[in-house]
Amino acid sequence: MAARLMGYVSASNTPTLVLDAVSVDYLVVGGGGGGGYVVANGGGAGGGGGGSVITGTAVTVPKGLSLTVTVGAKGTGGTVSDGSCTNGSDSLFYIARSYGGGAAGAAAGSPGANGSGGASGGGGRGASNLGGNGVPNLGNNGGNGGQPGGGGGGGGSSTAGSNGSASAGGNGGNGTTSSLSGSSLAYGAGGGGGAWGATGPAGTGGSSSVGGNGGLAAAGSAATANRGSGGGGAGSLTSGGSANNGGNGSDGIVIIRTADTVATATTTGSPSVTTAGGYTVYSFTASGTITF
Repeated sequence: MAARLMGYVSASNTPTLVLDAVSVDYLVVGGGGGGGYVVANGGGAGGGGGGSVITGTAVTVPKGLSLTVTVGAKGTGGTVSDGSCTNGSDSLFYIARSYGGGAAGAAAGSPGANGSGGASGGGGRGASNLGGNGVPNLGNNGGNGGQPGGGGGGGGSSTAGSNGSASAGGNGGNGTTSSLSGSSLAYGAGGGGGAWGATGPAGTGGSSSVGGNGGLAAAGSAATANRGSGGGGAGSLTSGGSANNGGNGSDGIVIIRTADTVATATTTGSPSVTTAGGYTVYSFTASGTITF
C-alpha cells in the first residue's frame, strides 16, 4: 500500500500514518425502474422511475487501496407471463450511493413503487392510481394514472413524471445532465406512461426519450442503455386489444475522472478508459474495482 510516515507529533511522540491521495470527480447513477405491463383492454401502465444521480467534485480518495465500484442493475419491465416489474438497484463508489428508481404501477391497478432510498417513483397505472414517491434532492414523484386509463410517467432525477389523462399516458420526468464522460448526456430520466386506446397519445420518456417511451396499443420501450432511466409503460386498446409487456429500465453507470497527470489506475470490471482535454475518464458499466 502506498503510504508515508509523517514527522512525530510533539504532544505524544507518536508517528502519524497518512495515505497518499488523489483528487477525483465522479458521477454515480442508480439503475432505472421497469415499466408496467397491461392485460388485454386493461388501460395504460405507468413508466418506471429514474435512478438518483450523485456527483462529487475534487473529492480526495486514497492511493494504493482497491476501491469498490458497484453499478446498479436495471429494473425489469412487467411481463404478461408473470405480471411483475422491479425497481432498479443502487450504484456505489467510495462514499457515494445512488439509489435505484421505482417500478411502475402494475396492470392489476396497484400504484407505482417508491424508489429505493428515495429515488424517483414509478408512474401509476390508469384508473387514478397514484405514482410512487421520490425524496427531494434524490428523486421525484411518478405521475398519477388517469381516469379511466392513461398511465402516469415515471419520475426523473430532475423533474416529476406527468399525470396520465383519460386516454393519454403521462410523460416521464427529465433526468440530470452531466458532461463528465466528455459528452453532455442526461441520466436518471423517467419512462413514459402507456396510452389507453388507439389515439392516446402515449407518454414520451424523459429527457427526449432517454427514458423508455410508453406504448400505444403496444409494449413499452426500454430505456437508453446505461443511463439509469425508467422503462416505458405498456398500452392497450379499449376493446379488442392484446396484453403487452412493459419496457426494461436501464442499468446505472459510475464515471470517475482524474487529471491526466495522475498515473493510470488499475481496474477490474473492464471500464472504458479515455484521455482527452486534460482528463482521464473511467466509465464503469459493470461492477469492478479501481486502484490509484
